[in-house]
Amino acid sequence: MERIITIHIEKLSENVYLATSDDVQGLAAQGRTVAETLEIAHDVARKLIEAQGGLQLPPVADQFDYPMIVDV
Repeated sequence: MERIITIHIEKLSENVYLATSDDVQGLAAQGRTVAETLEIAHDVARKLIEAQGGLQLPPVADQFDYPMIVDV
């Protein structure tokens, strides 16, 4: 079942990105690009949610806005 969490992305001084979330305790993922960081964060979030026995997260709504990053 798909659920939605909020991810915070921060660019660090070492030219890497850090993803954290207030919704999933312990989530931290780092990557060289935003896309790579989100991919890692997705895997980490899934494993943490499973390890914590599932969390009460809101379901994905029928409609929502999603910011898309495009490399141009």
